[in-house]
Amino acid sequence: MSHLRPAGKAPVLDLAITGFTLALLVAGLRRPFLWVLAYLYIDILLPQKISWSLLASLPISLIAFVLAFLGWLLLDAKEDSRFTLRQALIVVLLAYCGITTTMADFPEPALEKWAWVWKSLVFAVFLPLTLRTRLRIEAAVLVMVLTAGAIIISGGIKTLGGGGGYGTLRLFVADNAGLYEGSTLSMVAVAMIPLVWWVARHSTIFPAEWRTRLFALALTFACLLIPIGTQTRTGLLCIALLAVLSLRSVKRRFLYIAMAGVVALAAIPFLPESYTQRMSTIENHKADQSASTRVAVWMWTLDYVEHNPFGGGFDAYRGNKIKVEMRDVEGSGNNVSVDVNEAYDESRAYHSSYFEMLGEQGWPGLSLWLWLHALGLWQMERIRARWSKRTGPGTGWQAPLANALQQAQLVYLAGSLFVGIAFQPFIFMLIGLQCGLWSYLKRIDAPSRPPAIRRAPVLRTETA
Repeated sequence: MSHLRPAGKAPVLDLAITGFTLALLVAGLRRPFLWVLAYLYIDILLPQKISWSLLASLPISLIAFVLAFLGWLLLDAKEDSRFTLRQALIVVLLAYCGITTTMADFPEPALEKWAWVWKSLVFAVFLPLTLRTRLRIEAAVLVMVLTAGAIIISGGIKTLGGGGGYGTLRLFVADNAGLYEGSTLSMVAVAMIPLVWWVARHSTIFPAEWRTRLFALALTFACLLIPIGTQTRTGLLCIALLAVLSLRSVKRRFLYIAMAGVVALAAIPFLPESYTQRMSTIENHKADQSASTRVAVWMWTLDYVEHNPFGGGFDAYRGNKIKVEMRDVEGSGNNVSVDVNEAYDESRAYHSSYFEMLGEQGWPGLSLWLWLHALGLWQMERIRARWSKRTGPGTGWQAPLANALQQAQLVYLAGSLFVGIAFQPFIFMLIGLQCGLWSYLKRIDAPSRPPAIRRAPVLRTETA
């Protein structure tokens, strides 16, 4: 995107984003936790890439990162902060990635990726230490939902206006940075839907009234439009998975299934022809060069780790050279003809978080990554089981939040089968939220120790 200054008056969008970002940083002088929220906002929206003026010339993300850490270190209370096992796993993964970066097959690209990966991992370790209260947890969820929602609403509006298309949906940022990559945004948009409704129903920052629910409904609609606007197959698979996961929470399941079917059938005539054609390649991936190339890269990765079990460092895929076979089947019954076309390619990305971890960090890195996510699913299930049947004031929000975070993580794990986003910062923010919720609830639910009983000394008398 061009950042050339337009003639005349500065654009309203640039002024609004610059003013809000700076105001948020200044407000942190009074409430240091706002710097944590400011980093969430900046790292998701990337206002420095939208702005052409002040923010574009400042390392605003690094500034917010340093302020958030120093604010917690120097000004925030720490008696309720806890360090969890998952945070320790992230530290080990961080150290391991640092080691593989020093021995990477392609040092310069590896250092470029390391420049943002380490910050993502460090912040995931740091975030739970700041989430000491329910209000802070709610604030973090709300900022993530509304910031990602700004991107999603923009994309949804443009999709309704006919501006969608694979790789052509125009958002705030023109490149594929962060959430602005089509498949990544599709997955995050669907994963965020459970959190949207948790905010609408349980947050104390905005009242649970009709206006809040109306906004949640509109934002959900925008989230469902993003896979259509980006025309990504990943988004369609994520929607299907979330629909199945939601059966666990809805009260009237048969009504839910019937309504979902009616909505799906009613939406088909309104879908663009280019979208339906692209979705049809899910069934016959061998006829689609993109899908066939992914499978070939995955096979290359498995062969690569046989000789390099510790991986090749970030961007090790640059060393692959693959042959792709595409089969085009025509006719039916006994009159079937199969045309096999061969294509050669090299330096193709993994297009899968699992193979990304395997190729770059080897079996140890993949094991750490899978352990980190499996432990998160288990912890959220524990919270859901422990808090779902409790009644009384202040006990109705914990289980739904754990359920929403678990569903978001499952959608990510499914979508990341086909997208190389193993270190996506938004996902590690979700992991940080999970760690913070687990630590907070474990602390407030711990049985209180009874006060020690001091016994009076017994006077003994000696008899002659």
